[in-house]
Amino acid sequence: MHPNWNGMAKLLIIDDERGIRNTLREILADEGHEVDVAENGKQGLEMAQAKAYDLIFSDIKMPEMDGMELLAKIEDCRLKIEDFASAECPIVMISGHGDVETAVQALKMGAYDFLLKPLDLNRILITTKNALESKSLKQETKQLRKRVAAKGPQMIGESAAITRVRDIINKVAPTEARVLITGPNGTGKEVVAHLIHEGSNRSNGPLVEVNCAAIPSELIESELFGHMKGSFTGAVKDRAGKFEQADGGTLFLDEIGDMSLAAQTKVLRALQESEITRVGSDKAIKVNVRVLAATNKNLAKEIAEGNFREDLFHRLNVIPIAVPALNERLEDIPLLVSYFAQQICAEQGIALKTFEDGAIKALQTKDWTGNIRQLRNVVERLIILAGSQITAEDVNLYA
Repeated sequence: MHPNWNGMAKLLIIDDERGIRNTLREILADEGHEVDVAENGKQGLEMAQAKAYDLIFSDIKMPEMDGMELLAKIEDCRLKIEDFASAECPIVMISGHGDVETAVQALKMGAYDFLLKPLDLNRILITTKNALESKSLKQETKQLRKRVAAKGPQMIGESAAITRVRDIINKVAPTEARVLITGPNGTGKEVVAHLIHEGSNRSNGPLVEVNCAAIPSELIESELFGHMKGSFTGAVKDRAGKFEQADGGTLFLDEIGDMSLAAQTKVLRALQESEITRVGSDKAIKVNVRVLAATNKNLAKEIAEGNFREDLFHRLNVIPIAVPALNERLEDIPLLVSYFAQQICAEQGIALKTFEDGAIKALQTKDWTGNIRQLRNVVERLIILAGSQITAEDVNLYA
């Protein structure tokens, strides 16, 4: 159970039959819980709004407001009232023999479970335990999701290869130096760019990302430098480009090896003069931007083949950072798997699953051509398809 409960939960029993109310109250109070009672749905709703309950039991057939209407109103309160006291409280419906179909409908509406009359002592205790543990798990998952989201991009690992990258980031981030990040697809080049920006004096400014490979060559100049209304078909209004949007912050040019030569020429001018010109305009606009670039290509080879400007390469390659492939740092896999498992379980809203030592060793024998991105996908697949303890057999079956 949730550690704040100390073995005691706050329960609410809503039933118009005094005998049922008293029986449930005695059973659950004997288990060490604090138990309140209400005679009908209307009174129960008022109590649930005023006090944070950990579990509610509600009869279905009641005067004034029956259990189905109560359930609907509580679900509505969860959505519309930000500080609704019993926002995360599971609800167990109590049903007579003839109300099974109604009880099933209640489950579809959000009820946690239902109990059939006459009430069975063991079923009451098991349902209570499971419902409270479910509430605890949801709360823990919610907190984990917040912690994971708050951390932002992370560079996970303690290998010599990734430690060298981390050291360079720490040294270069506070400077204004341009950085060229290289490495195979999926190694985390964008994470490096984020960490540099976050560690810089520009961290309060924007970080604007451009995937040069995803933008058609005829549109890349407009995307980077903006355009004026009427400068080409579809230019229905003036538009600022990525350089202007990143003013005062950082511009990350991902996959810069795929940029057209014409766009490279304009990027070179922007870096040399700290100014850009929108497409369709002859007015220069001053920009204050730190440029980070990344590529999975061998730019020396691209220069030799005439696909990349050598002078632009030297402008960008002030500080080179080569991000290692995962196959070059297999010793980091245990930490990466642990990190991804926490992240994915939080995103999925499920209990944290663990990887046995055999599973980790099996993952370390794989050929990770897709690098960190591939590993994360495999961890997610295992979490979805395997049990709570992930084994070497699971890895061999699903990885």
